[in-house]
This record gives sequence, C-alpha cells and structure tokens, in this order.
Amino acid sequence: MVVVMRKDQEHSESEGSRKKKKKKQDGATRPACSWVHFSREFIKEYTASHPESSGLKVATRAASDAWKLMGPEEKGKYTSRAREVWDKYLSTTPARVPKPRRQTKLVTRCSPGRLLNVLQRLTPDQKAAVKSMGFGSILNLRCRTLRRSLCLWLLEKFNTVRRSLEVCGERIPLTPRDVELVMGLASSGKDVVNSGPDDLIADLRKKYNATNRGISVRLLEERLAVPEAGEDFKRSFLLYVLGTLLCPTARLDVSPSFLHFLTNMDVVHQYNWGKFLLDRLVREVARYRQGKQRAVGGCLLFLQLFYYESVAVGEPSELSPAIFPCLASWGEEEISEREKQERELGGYGSGEVVCKERGLGMGMLGHKTQPDNNSFEMVPPEAEHYTLLEQDEYQVAGEDHGGMFTAEDDMPLSGNESNAFCVDIEITDPVKAPCRNAQYGCAQIVDYTNRKDHEEVCVSAPCACPLRKCQFIGSSMQLSEHFSSKHWDSGRRFQYNSPLAITLNKNETFLVLQAEKDGILFLLNKGTEIIGHTVMITCLSPSSSKEQYLYDIVSERGNSCLRLKSYTNNYPGRVEGSPPMDFLLVPYGFLNLDGKLDLEVCIWNSTDIGAD
Repeated sequence: MVVVMRKDQEHSESEGSRKKKKKKQDGATRPACSWVHFSREFIKEYTASHPESSGLKVATRAASDAWKLMGPEEKGKYTSRAREVWDKYLSTTPARVPKPRRQTKLVTRCSPGRLLNVLQRLTPDQKAAVKSMGFGSILNLRCRTLRRSLCLWLLEKFNTVRRSLEVCGERIPLTPRDVELVMGLASSGKDVVNSGPDDLIADLRKKYNATNRGISVRLLEERLAVPEAGEDFKRSFLLYVLGTLLCPTARLDVSPSFLHFLTNMDVVHQYNWGKFLLDRLVREVARYRQGKQRAVGGCLLFLQLFYYESVAVGEPSELSPAIFPCLASWGEEEISEREKQERELGGYGSGEVVCKERGLGMGMLGHKTQPDNNSFEMVPPEAEHYTLLEQDEYQVAGEDHGGMFTAEDDMPLSGNESNAFCVDIEITDPVKAPCRNAQYGCAQIVDYTNRKDHEEVCVSAPCACPLRKCQFIGSSMQLSEHFSSKHWDSGRRFQYNSPLAITLNKNETFLVLQAEKDGILFLLNKGTEIIGHTVMITCLSPSSSKEQYLYDIVSERGNSCLRLKSYTNNYPGRVEGSPPMDFLLVPYGFLNLDGKLDLEVCIWNSTDIGAD
C-alpha cells in the first residue's frame, strides 16, 4: 500500500508539473469549445437529478448522447458563448512565437543504387539487348545515392511552369535535349503514350501480376535475374529502369500504365524518351508541391547531375570538357568531392553558371552560340617575365639600335599575322635598321621602308612553347631545340609517312608531336562542341610560312570509321576556340568507356604531299 500510494503521489506531482509547464509556456489557458460549455452544465444538472449515478463517466456519456440529439438552434447558445470567450482570449493574449519548422525530409522512390545492383549482374547478351533499345547509356551509371539536401534545394529552385532551374541569379531552361546530354536518352522521335484501352494490356497485366497499386519491383528483380535476353527481358528491364530511376512515382511499385508503350518492343528505340522523362518530372514535382502526394516522383538524379554540369564551383581554367553522357562522369568519389567544394564555398548556388559552355540549358535542340573565327586563339605562355615582352600587354621594352623602338600592337590573338611579337621601329637616322626578329636569329639589316615586307616572310618570327607553364619564346628552329632538350618527355615523337596510335584523355586539349627526322613540332588539337570533339593538326611555325604538311586522322568504333585528310595550318603557338579550318568531328559515342579518345594519326612530310 505504501508503494502504491507513493507511485500515485509521484504520478500526480508529475501531471501537475506538466500542466504547470504547459500553462507557463502558453501564458494562459486556452478557452473551451461549445461542447465543453454544454457538458459542464449538463453534467452538473445530471448528477443533481441522478444521485444514484455511478460517477462522472456515466454523466459524460449521457451528455454526449444529448448533444448528438440537439439541433443547430439549441447548440447556437453554447457556440456563441464559446466564440465570445475565444475573442476575448485573442484580444488579451500576446501573439504566440511560432517554433522554427523542421526541414522536410525528402521521400523519393528514385533509387540509382538499386538499379546499379541489377546492372552489375547483366550478361553480355543482356547488355547488348539494352543497347539495342537505345538505353545503352544507362549501363554507364556509376553513382549509388542521391544527395537529398541538394535535391530538396533544387526542388525549391525548380520552376515547373517555365520548366527551368533558377539558380545563381540566372534562369536555366530544361529541355529534352538536356536530358539527352545528361542521361544519354534520345530527345527526338515519337511521343511516348502511356494510355489506351485496358484490354490491350490485359495479358501483360496478368503476366506481371499488376494490381491497382502497380507492378512489384521485387518481381521485376526476380525476372531480371534469369540469364535470358529476349523480349521478356527487354520489357522487364525497361519497367525496372522507369520505376526505379527515370520515372518513379510516389509509390514503391512500378506504374502499370507503362505497359501501354511496351506492347511492341521493336519500336522502343523510336520514342522520345527525353521528353517523356522531363514531362513526368515536371508533373510529379507539381503534384508534390500541391500536397497531393508525400513522396517526390520523377528522375531527381537528372536534376542533380544537371546542376553539377551547369554550375561550376572551381576556377574557369579548371573546367574539364564534358563527357557524353554526363551520367558516366559522376561516381561516388566525384560527387563527394563536388559536395565538399560546395560546402567550402558556403552552400549550394555559390558557383558560376557554365551551362552554355557545356551545351546545356540552351532552349533549342543543337543551338549553341559559336564564337567567331577570330576567337580561334593562339594562346601565349603564362610567363611572369619576357625579354622583350611584358606579362600582361605583351609589349616590347625600349632598346637603342640607332633609333627608338615603340610598341605598335599587342600580341594578336587570331594568329593570322606573322609579326605577332614585333614592334614598329621609328627610325630618325639611319635609314637602315636590323629586323625586329634579330633576337630570334634573323641577321638581316633592312631598309625601314621595306621592313614590313621582309618581316611578313621572316622565318625567324617568334613562336611560343605550347606547354602552359613554360615561358620560352623563339623561332621555330629554336623552339624545336628547346622542346627536345627541356620537354622531351612531354610529347610524342613520330616518323613521317607512318601511322601513329594516340589516346587523348578526357582532360587533354592538345598533344605535341615532334618529327624524328627534322624535329618539326606539330600540335594535335582537341576541342569540345555540343555533340562531340573537334580534332585537327597544326604546325608550330610562323603564320607566314608557306610550308604545308599532309596529315590523316582516323577514329574508329566497331565497324564505323571517321577520317579526315587535310593540310596543316601554321600557327605560332597553342590554339583554342572554334576552328576556322578543316577538322574532324568525333561524336561522343566514339569515346571509350573511360571518356578517352582513340585516334590513328599519320603526317606526310612536304616532299611527299603529291604522292598520296
């Protein structure tokens, strides 16, 4: 009895403290509703008129029954009384400070890790079947998890009406073309229609045990575990990919409406999957915002990777060329490193929008603002000091050669002028003066009036070392000797008229080739465009040089072969930008799985140009 009484006392004390705490937090007791006002009167009268009643429970039950039988007019008296008390409470009680709202948790059925487990078990025949449907890019999936904090942030920035991401102070439109660049799915073809008569898919619904909730993901996983690559595998694989990655709904099961466009598996590759994915994403996000579903449907992985590719967090010089599809370049390590950089900058949206450089967010298929031909630059070395050139303006310092040297032009960017590093010579007396390429080996003393004619064909016009950290500038012959002695391990030596196999990494924009016979330097240049890489060969020599070399570039993929045969252009340094010359366009599909570009190159010397 003592123990029981002590527990009851402790319980009553805790209840009392809890009520006091609640009252103290609220500041005042909240007013009662109309039912409470009625029940108080009724119970008081009921207990007085029914002394034999067993207690409060019976009286409360009787009050409840009486309240249910009352009409609106009878309840109105108590309703008006409760409203008066409530109005008085609101007028005398200070406004309540709302508690900070906890961050909403992201609930989604988009599960790249679950799909990746299935992809790792596919046989070669099954992978070939996947490629035949136009979904070969999905085999390049590398990431397992979504970054949920990023996805929540992107959902706030996603304008479903305009179909755009509004980040970093800019609006980036989303189009089916962006889906193709990021996910590798076709952005042209017939529209995907996921509706129609139920009798057309009745057999398929029965085959996949489809209910009103959908098709079980686990059932599809069991079907994909069987090593067959026929029509049943193709349909099961597409259902699984759509339900776990590309077009997941708010439920865990796969939507049975997808069966409508999977009745004929021979035409699956003809559909516009990019448009279908984007339409579903917009629809699912809109439904989530309207409160119609708790989970977020649609391909959130596309939004995440699109943001990574469209917003750079490093220096512009660190922006590596995009890989097509972008899905292949983002694994767990790359994403973790990117998230670390985002945190160091202060959070999402602190980077720089570079979607145009990536070919993303352009609004129209294939549209990209191309730079003018003059933007095809000869890039000078990043030097701190030059003998006759200043670092920023590339001007010549004054010297005394019987006259006065004054800077005329900065170093030209087009590479079309032979006197790229030259200056005007303002001669008062004498009439003759040395060539301004004297420091690079020219021993000519020419008349001032004929100076420009000579320098247009001067073989000692300066050329810059193409390596980014090298400051060397000299004639083409001096540059050849310099490269052989200082950078012998930074290029490839080759023999004229002999094919050479070359592999360019995804971050390599050029490769220096040096001929074994005469030491002439060539540059194998790689540019990045919307649909592929541009490849060409230039000769490291003054732009005025008339000497040309025939070259051949070949890129192969299976039974397909791309080839360019052309003549080299002469440039006195590294070239960047959009090429105003012959080039080979290699689509991203020709790259190997690591994003590297395999080529076969052959250069003929000038004496053999007419032999081919």
